[in-house]
Amino acid sequence: MFSNLRYKVVALLAALLLWGVSHSTSSVERGFDIPVVTSNEPGDLVITGRNTDSLNIRVRATNAALRRLSVADLSYVVDLAGARAGATKHEVDQSAINLPRGAQIVSRSPAILEFTLERRSTRAVKVRADIDGEPAAGFQLGEVEIEPARLRISGPRSEVLRLAEVLTETIDVAGANAALEKKVKAMPGGLHVRLDGESEVLVRIPIVPVPEPESPAPARPKRKGTS
Repeated sequence: MFSNLRYKVVALLAALLLWGVSHSTSSVERGFDIPVVTSNEPGDLVITGRNTDSLNIRVRATNAALRRLSVADLSYVVDLAGARAGATKHEVDQSAINLPRGAQIVSRSPAILEFTLERRSTRAVKVRADIDGEPAAGFQLGEVEIEPARLRISGPRSEVLRLAEVLTETIDVAGANAALEKKVKAMPGGLHVRLDGESEVLVRIPIVPVPEPESPAPARPKRKGTS
């Protein structure tokens, strides 16, 4: 009786072992999206376009390999050293993606990564305060002062040349009856334009009484003998 029980236990353990081995070595396929990042971008160029921000890979792997696969650590790096202004294409090299043993890439999409680069340009532009709201009744805005009055921007030449000014963060003056002084950040427009250096400015906003309307001058009396 005990002998039969022992054989049954051994048989059960063997079955579990075989199931575990077959389960860990059987292959499955799964799809993942990994980010596309660039390196060694020429300092005189700016990326203004790309056909995708992520690469979809389909991986065939054992369950054991999938458990070792950390998708958060995966990315596809495109080396842009030596790139020139204009369009550039790079074929995806599957071997450059580091996967654990027992996993392989069976497909990727897209197969070609495309980038558009433009010459970088910089220049100083005027800073304008973005003011919202109305002062308290009987008061109005005085002449706004901004320090520094101009900031340097950097980005693709076509966008930089279109910008004549940068705006600050919105400053609310609703109900104000005294001068305001605030440090705020400037925000460049343009999709790829950045501030080249400090982004904070000091804005001084005078809040002054509305001037009283001038009284009309009294009529001068007519002299005798005049009409």
